[in-house]
Amino acid sequence: MLPYINTPFAYVANALGASTDELKLIFSFILSYPLAAVLKRIPDKAPWQKNLFIIGVSLFYLVGLFDLWDGIRTLLWGSVGAYAIAAYIDSPFMPWIGFVFLMGHMSIGHIYRQILNDPGVIDVTGAQMVLVMKLTAFCWNVHDGRLPESELSDFQKERVIRELPGLLDYAGYVLFFPSLFAGPAFDYVDYRHYISTTMFQLPPGIDPSKAPPTRKKRKIPRSGTPASWKAGYGLLWIFAFLQFSGWYYTDFLLGDDYMKYSFFRRVWILHMLGLTTRMKYYGVWSLTEGACILSGIGYNGIDPKTSRAKWDRLQNVRPLAIETAQNSRDYLGNWNINANHWLRNYVYLRVTPKGKKPGFRASLATFVTSAFWHGFYPGYYMTFVLASLLQTIAKNGRRLLRPFFLTPDGVSPTPKKRYYDIFTTLVTQLAFSFTVAPFIFLTFSGSWLVWVRVYCYCLIGVAICFGCIFSPVKQKLQIQLKKRNQGKIQEVVKEEQEKERVQKAPTLGLPDDPEAEMEEIVAEVKKEMEARKKRGGSVSFDIKKAVEEKLSKM
Repeated sequence: MLPYINTPFAYVANALGASTDELKLIFSFILSYPLAAVLKRIPDKAPWQKNLFIIGVSLFYLVGLFDLWDGIRTLLWGSVGAYAIAAYIDSPFMPWIGFVFLMGHMSIGHIYRQILNDPGVIDVTGAQMVLVMKLTAFCWNVHDGRLPESELSDFQKERVIRELPGLLDYAGYVLFFPSLFAGPAFDYVDYRHYISTTMFQLPPGIDPSKAPPTRKKRKIPRSGTPASWKAGYGLLWIFAFLQFSGWYYTDFLLGDDYMKYSFFRRVWILHMLGLTTRMKYYGVWSLTEGACILSGIGYNGIDPKTSRAKWDRLQNVRPLAIETAQNSRDYLGNWNINANHWLRNYVYLRVTPKGKKPGFRASLATFVTSAFWHGFYPGYYMTFVLASLLQTIAKNGRRLLRPFFLTPDGVSPTPKKRYYDIFTTLVTQLAFSFTVAPFIFLTFSGSWLVWVRVYCYCLIGVAICFGCIFSPVKQKLQIQLKKRNQGKIQEVVKEEQEKERVQKAPTLGLPDDPEAEMEEIVAEVKKEMEARKKRGGSVSFDIKKAVEEKLSKM
């Protein structure tokens, strides 16, 4: 750490009652803006200079600002190990070896941080989580580069790495300073196109006169305005967090004073604690995205409707969509968007055999990966399990209740649809206020205490909903729906369901439809029984035992 650099942060932290390290982290996000502007002005024809600048700034952050010498060693071991695995293991299992190495290495950091148990101290775990996304994707992209073109999907063709990058380019990718500590993560091909400026070439068919404006001879378009908006947006969330965190904080909900309020007031306070916690992430992710935009890597082509440059390549969160979400998929799908993309493209689809649709195995692998990626606090797993149950309830509710508020053909809403929207928004927000609490409290005892203090209202609601799903109520609703719509809406619903199964991965690793996926396992076992019967083999085994055997092999 540079001499005396800690003094002003310690002074301000004492005045605000905040953590010195957290203030320094926010400072690094803000400092990334002028440094990104400098990066943008390094000549396009000298990418090596850009790489050296990126590496130098990240080293300053790690050791000049935070004194994270151990952090440098941690990032070095992970990045060198991943590069060596990609370079020297020529096997179909290479990406999985890299995956296990990187996840295992990160797990050590998670365990150490959990033992330390000091949220106010900044370590390198957050940077490791970003690095795991980047480097597991890197291993898969290198693996794809060793396959014939005909075996690759369109996504794989876009991301493929046919030749290993040089060490300087690779180090620049690993240590890209605007997203070093908190993301967003991105693939190496994005960095390669950025550093070589090929990202900013107009696609065929676009009128050159519609090219976004640039300064002087630079190829990177002007991005000061969208970056400034993101910075202002991020700072607004940070200031809101600092204000609200004085009113809504974890110790208050664990104290005796919390129980002096009525039930509805306690639920409101629990909801506001979740919102306050999210404010911090909204602010941090907006700030880091803005720095990426200013550097140029956030460029995402030309909007065909407005003919203006788009800067949403690395968007990681949509706060308004989360706070007004009407269902679990909207709520989770707009949170940590790049982690969702990583889980879909490099876990969910990668464990699915070629030529088959993703099913229960893919969902289970994605769920486990997402859980381990976050860490080992019990609160994470309490939230994940409950959220997966909410996914099932939301899916059934959408299929069984929503059509009653649409015209029989399923095309237009009825006048009562607005009440359905208000109700589902309220239920979704209240359910997730309860569900995400363990993500905030982390420990089992603290999480369970808070749940009990609001009478476990969400757990009771989940039990009631599942009682309806596995009772004649579901069948009666299906009969009424079929009678009302005369079968017209059923084909549309089936098409939407199939499209969701094929195109969408479990959101943040949570199974999108656990009920359907368990039915898929049972159907697979029944198929195996029929195959044995045709071969004249024994079929003297029950479905339950067979399903357990299937799950144990995953």
